[in-house]
Parts: sequence; structure tokens; C-alpha cells
Amino acid sequence: MSQQETDEQVGVDDEGFLVDTEDCEARETAHRERGTSRPITVVGNPVLHKECKDVTAFDDELARLIDDMFASQRTAEGVGLAANQIGVDLKVFVYDCMDDDGVRHVGAICNPVLEDLAPEQRNLDDSNEGCLSVPTAYASLARPDYAVVRGKDARGNDVRVRGNGYFARCLQHETDHLYGYLYIDRLSKRDRKDALKQMAEGTPRYPVVAND
Repeated sequence: MSQQETDEQVGVDDEGFLVDTEDCEARETAHRERGTSRPITVVGNPVLHKECKDVTAFDDELARLIDDMFASQRTAEGVGLAANQIGVDLKVFVYDCMDDDGVRHVGAICNPVLEDLAPEQRNLDDSNEGCLSVPTAYASLARPDYAVVRGKDARGNDVRVRGNGYFARCLQHETDHLYGYLYIDRLSKRDRKDALKQMAEGTPRYPVVAND
């Protein structure tokens, strides 16, 4: 059997939303143990600053990439990871993130697109945000506290993912990555400069790819 056929199934509910809150520990562990951790690319690496290519082949190679992404995410102690953060030019991200209700979400989504929110859903949260590709730096950034992303799962099925609070921030942050944006690109020039200074003065706790 192929790797995809033996992978844990994640279904969708009646509204087409990914059921990503069940068997989280088992699913994340299975991905991570099959995968190989890779170093994280950091701001300045060209792959982070352009739109990634759409996923068109939903095959064993994609399944192996997703496994490696879960392994890399765990090594870096992250809650979300985009493919270009390990140097791969494809629109896919993984996540292992808690929402503001304390519910854990684990999953992967390909070719994500953020859905527009109705005005009454756009309640901004200006919490601190960080990024594995801008290690040791944090800055306040206002984002909606609710998000819906549509895309495809690892088998090419149409799915949607929704989240509130911290998980909503994660969904927006990782989707941004795949279109060539880091969170610091959404900051004022002053705050961006401060974040880069924090990064320069810090030491990453995980392996990174040096920018030559």
C-alpha cells in the first residue's frame, strides 16, 4: 500500500470543514515519526519572498513532504509551518495549534486561500506574533480573530479549515507565507526594523539555513 493509503484519514463535516480536532496526538506522531526534520529558511532567503507554486500532484512525494514538515515543525517547536520555510516551493502548510477555546487542531492544507469575512466577523486582535523564519523576534500585529481557509487536503479533496483566536492567526500567517509574505511585511517600517534587530541579537533554538 502507498504511504497515502496507510495515512490516517481525516474527514470533513456537513459544511465541508476539515475535522482536524480528532486523534490529534496519534496523527501528529505518525506524521512526525515517518518524517525527517529539515532546517528552517529565514528572512532573506528568496523562496520566502515570492508566491509558491500550486500543488498539482497529490501523491506519495507530497505525503513525504508533509511528514517532513511535521517533523521540522516539532523540532522548531512551532504551531504552523509552510513548505517554503523548509525551502520547498509549493503551496502547502501544516499546523498543530490550539485555538482560544483550548481545542487542539492538527492538519495540512494545500493551495490555501483565505475567505473574505463579513464585516461583523472582522474583530481585530493585536496580539504579539512571531515566526520560525524570523527567529527570536516578536511584534504586535492586528489580524481578525476568526479565519476560514479553503483549499485541498493531501489527497486533493476540497476542504475548508476554520479557526478562532490564536489558531485564526496561525491560518492567516501560514497562508501569507505561501504568497511570499512574512508577518514583518505587514508591520510599519519602524516595527519591522525592530523585529529584524531582535532577530540579529538572538540565537535560534533550532537549525536554520544561512543566507549566503
